[in-house]
Amino acid sequence: MVKMAPLAQAVTVSLGDLKNGTVSFEALEEAFGPDSLGILVVKDVPPEFVELRHRLLSYSSYLGNLPKSELDKLENEKTKYLTGWSLGKETLKNGQVDTLKGSFYANCAFYVDPSLSCAASTDEFNAENFPEYLSPNIWPEDATLPGFKPTLEQLCRLIIDVAVLVARACDRFAEAKIPSYPSAYLEKVVSTSTTTKARLLHYFPEDPANAAPAPTTASEIANGEGQDEDDWCATHLDHGCLTGLTSAMFVDEAETAPTVAPFEEGSARPLLAPLPELATSPDPAAGLYIKSRTGKTVQVKIPRDCIAFQTGEALELITGGKFKAVPHFVRGARAALSGGRIARNTLAVFTQPNLGDEVDMEQHITFGEFARGIVAKNTVS
Repeated sequence: MVKMAPLAQAVTVSLGDLKNGTVSFEALEEAFGPDSLGILVVKDVPPEFVELRHRLLSYSSYLGNLPKSELDKLENEKTKYLTGWSLGKETLKNGQVDTLKGSFYANCAFYVDPSLSCAASTDEFNAENFPEYLSPNIWPEDATLPGFKPTLEQLCRLIIDVAVLVARACDRFAEAKIPSYPSAYLEKVVSTSTTTKARLLHYFPEDPANAAPAPTTASEIANGEGQDEDDWCATHLDHGCLTGLTSAMFVDEAETAPTVAPFEEGSARPLLAPLPELATSPDPAAGLYIKSRTGKTVQVKIPRDCIAFQTGEALELITGGKFKAVPHFVRGARAALSGGRIARNTLAVFTQPNLGDEVDMEQHITFGEFARGIVAKNTVS
């Protein structure tokens, strides 16, 4: 029997409390402060969230199982694969290339202006010198994945709406605690940004033929014995402000194959059916882990009807360290424990400042300058 790593309880607030401005400073400090886990869970979100989450995370499996010829059409090497499809293009710890998860990236400039597919170019930042953020989105053809684009846009809008309210609560705290903090700065950053990025993730099932022995004790889980503890997504910090997260959806792709059937040219393809979602991961150790401030590794679970927000490096800079970015990673579902082909799908929405917005107000460093270094470090040269 596998002994689990400690399960941490994230600070939870209601959407109503955020709207009413009644989230206490103590709750914010417990969620985001120097001794925190760097995560806040928001409950009582709009009811359409549950259906949108299920539908979009089903698309993640359908997308990840498209033929390579179709996925190749969605790649954009010029943007360092930060628009469209990406697989095997990201470097993890020790410089190894990540081939365990596929990602679909989309600019969320549509939140500010539905006509925008990316941020507008400026003299300093343009499509030639910073294509990672200034190249238009690449979408699967509607004939291939009908309804994919509107579903992703609707869910991202909903998550960003809630992120704006979390940012407003952070501003209240910062204005009271940080001398000369600009009024409503973070709310403005989140609500007006055209560089916010969405990342739809498909963590591929582990191949039983290549599976390492599953860890069986809490010590092995904490120390990553038998296989790297952060095998699906190496320990890292997000570099934006607030990262909106859905709970993960676990799908047994052996039971329900997420394949897109051929269709006749010129005929209308019906919407793809949402996939059956497993009640829990067959491997209870799979999921999101956070490296706590005390050096312990803890697991955090997000309820399906809630949205979680993690802190990023830009938020830490903007608040002068009052709020801290959270080191985190994702652990795979072991084939030895799951007994099937278990995929994990999730969505992360990285709310980020506009490229010209300052994140370090003392040294006058813009988000664009800061992000360039992060992108260069994390991608394959």
